[in-house]
Amino acid sequence: MRSLERLISRSLFVIGVIKTRFERRTGHLHRKLTLIRYFCVMFSTFKKFASSNKLFSNKDNILVTVSGGTDSVVLCHLFSEAKINFAIAHCNFKLRGEESDGDEIFVKQLAKKLNVPFFVNHFDTNTYAAEKNISIQMAARELRYEWFEEIRKKNKYNFIATAHHKGDVAETMLINLTRGTGIHGLHGISVKQNKIIRPLLFATREDITAYATQNNLKWREDSSNTSDKYIRNNIRLNIIPQLKKINPSLEESLYQTAQQMNQAEQVLNKKINECKKEVLVKKDSNTVISLKKLKSYTPVEFFLFEILKEFGFNGDAAKKIAAGIDGESGKQFFSETYSGLIDRDNLIIHRLVKKGSHAYTFTKDSASIKSPLALSLKKAKHTANTIVPKSKKIIGFDYDKLAEKLTIRKWKNGDFFVPLGMRGNKKISDFFVDNKFSLLDKESTWLMLSGNDIIWVIGHRIDDRYKVTDATKNILICELSN
Repeated sequence: MRSLERLISRSLFVIGVIKTRFERRTGHLHRKLTLIRYFCVMFSTFKKFASSNKLFSNKDNILVTVSGGTDSVVLCHLFSEAKINFAIAHCNFKLRGEESDGDEIFVKQLAKKLNVPFFVNHFDTNTYAAEKNISIQMAARELRYEWFEEIRKKNKYNFIATAHHKGDVAETMLINLTRGTGIHGLHGISVKQNKIIRPLLFATREDITAYATQNNLKWREDSSNTSDKYIRNNIRLNIIPQLKKINPSLEESLYQTAQQMNQAEQVLNKKINECKKEVLVKKDSNTVISLKKLKSYTPVEFFLFEILKEFGFNGDAAKKIAAGIDGESGKQFFSETYSGLIDRDNLIIHRLVKKGSHAYTFTKDSASIKSPLALSLKKAKHTANTIVPKSKKIIGFDYDKLAEKLTIRKWKNGDFFVPLGMRGNKKISDFFVDNKFSLLDKESTWLMLSGNDIIWVIGHRIDDRYKVTDATKNILICELSN
């Protein structure tokens, strides 16, 4: 009886061991099959996406931009598995101290593991941002893309690949919505833009993280991603989670919307370009928009916004200009770099003069100057046969009456000169009025001075005191090229 009990007990033990081993093996097999299945789905989707969008061929050499985060690491893994020739480029912006250096070491080791070329550059991002008066994020963007293109050209890579995904598209669309960028800002991120390709735009952030986890890939976490002081992080951490409560498939929905907006934009661009050809005219340094012709394009405000955005005007400015399209002349509008003036049936766009560029000094023996105007200077002997130039762009001065140093600057209140053919002084402001200068004409006009005397309202009239006479021995010929 006891022998039977021992036999049953041993049998149950053996059965238990076999069951446990079987469950372990089948569990391991299940996990392995899941990994293979997930890899196959992601990999095949990656190849299909690249092929359907004609991103690259098997013969191309690609420069992959790698921060060390999940997205860029997965992109490298997919390129490696696809047997695509690629190199890795990493930017160290020196913004997070030891963490930034740790990212660089990690990416360098990744390149070594994958046996691909590695490029790295260190940037003084804070100094660059201060010099350009832009945000740290914008500075980092400008620095990295400029460097990526340098590497691409120098090493003859066909394309630059970034690891943007559907989550980035959603964030970009929401950012642009808050800024009011119009339809252009709602097409999200382009799959291919010149030499930049984005092969991961088919995937969500969850897809990428799952793929990295299933394949035991290692990556670096950027501590700055947890801070919501930046607008993109704020949207990612606070806004999108709330929107996902309404629509769990938010990223996919916004991606599809972006695709539709991109197609709609292509149709609209044809009409907008047609409008620009009809209503835009370049006149000297100004761009003139015919408001009369613009009225045939409706809605006027929309077309006006699309035309004006390249000059830095926002939607509010376009709305105000459209509202005043039939109003009185003289209304003026400003962007950061341009001014717009309604002058009868036209809107005149003029680039604003940068601060600090108000005065330029040179000697009268200079051969030429290039700033702020292209001006050539030539000294010549005055004889009975000398023909004195009298056009608006080529004029002659009595060289010996001129001071050694000449100056070019903008006009200011109180300025006066003696217009050629007159005896008395005339204020520059009165000269402008008499010659029907618009506000933009006044802003774009330069003066030439000899000492404190205004000797030329450039392109218009010289000073009578410095004209060439029979007593003149030497002439300074000035020719305006623009």
